[in-house]
Amino acid sequence: MQKRRRFKPSPSLEACLGEEAAQLRQAARELPEGPKRDHVLRRARQCETGSHMTDWMDSRGL
Repeated sequence: MQKRRRFKPSPSLEACLGEEAAQLRQAARELPEGPKRDHVLRRARQCETGSHMTDWMDSRGL
């Protein structure tokens, strides 16, 4: 008899992107003003946008 392979379900893409955005925003708070901080904040906004994509695609308005 074969054993079933067990695996833990991974979190959704939206959850991962939201968590990464929160971590990036926290990292940006610790950085001084400048281009590096701007880059980190831009990356956080991109992650937040990506996490909301599914909601936008499922909306009735499309």
